[in-house]
Amino acid sequence: MDEFSDEYWMHKAQALALRADALNEVPVGALIVRDNVVIGEGFNQPITQHDPTAHAEIIALRNAGQSEANYRLPNATMYVTVEPCAMCAGAIIHSRVSRLVFGATEPKAGAVCSHLQLFEQPQMNHRVTWRGGVLAVEATAILKAFFARRREEKRVLKSQTL
Repeated sequence: MDEFSDEYWMHKAQALALRADALNEVPVGALIVRDNVVIGEGFNQPITQHDPTAHAEIIALRNAGQSEANYRLPNATMYVTVEPCAMCAGAIIHSRVSRLVFGATEPKAGAVCSHLQLFEQPQMNHRVTWRGGVLAVEATAILKAFFARRREEKRVLKSQTL
């Protein structure tokens, strides 16, 4: 793996996803890179922050905006472990991120290629280039392990109440 390749940065995003997992949040991690420097990062925290907008991508965008003292992030690439939802895809467009790289697709709520194709809508005033499937097997495994653990926890809880 080349230093500063998409795979290199995706491994960093997966480490952030594991931080969400440790908080019992859906394990999604995101980081924003410009000129091979991380300018923002985040991981899912809607439950712990009591904030439905606290997705990994939104936190990374907020973090990058603060570090750059700008709400626009041209020439930046976002790396996220899972295909963004409509809220996050819209925020990526509005922030003027130039490129998105994600791991696993999200067939239910993915807004890049799986469901909505938000980046392809002609009314959008900014175009984001994207690449999906980077370390998708690993990203999918992290998600599957998380949801399997949650199902098992619910099963144990249910059996204790019987």
